[in-house]
Amino acid sequence: MFVLENFIRIHNYLKELKGKVTLVVISKTFSLEHIKPLINFGHTDYGENKVQETINKWKEVIAVNNNIKLHMVGKLQSNKASEAVNIFSYIHSLDNEKLANKLSAAEKNYAKNLKYFIQVNIGDEIQKSGLLLKETNHFFNYCVNDLHLNVVGLMCLPPVNIDPNKYFEKLKELSLNLNLSDLSMGMSNDYKIAIKNGSTYIRVGSAIFGERVN
Repeated sequence: MFVLENFIRIHNYLKELKGKVTLVVISKTFSLEHIKPLINFGHTDYGENKVQETINKWKEVIAVNNNIKLHMVGKLQSNKASEAVNIFSYIHSLDNEKLANKLSAAEKNYAKNLKYFIQVNIGDEIQKSGLLLKETNHFFNYCVNDLHLNVVGLMCLPPVNIDPNKYFEKLKELSLNLNLSDLSMGMSNDYKIAIKNGSTYIRVGSAIFGERVN
């Protein structure tokens, strides 16, 4: 019950923004039993971070509900690219040429056209994936012009325990320079700040389901 109540509260907040922001419910590690109230409510966008877990959990659901859109929000290994293209509609973690090449080949194989966010390491943190700011322009041009991937926006994970405003502002400025319309930024603790900085896709999990146990 609390899951649905939490979801509806955020859903109604976004509704006041008149459809400008997509809520990606981060359902990773949670079973379908936890997620079903949201599916029954009519929500369509869900985020996962492991390819095999996603296939096992969602394959039968999307076979009968083609409105469901699955978002890959975790680190994607290039050897999982083909399986990812087959199950996901969005990839939020595109961050290197090897992966881009594999995704492009898989799209041709499955005759699919996914939507991609390039992940930017906006805080230049060693432990995080993503491109450095100075690398992003070249990588974007390679993905779009050479591979013809449908790159719709940029994604970032700002440093924790630091005011995220300046990092969100940096990503928005970069997206404007690349003439991109979408930004994937903002999670449970900072999605309202992200929206004020232009985010069009927020990734919210714990504010809906509670804290994960693993």
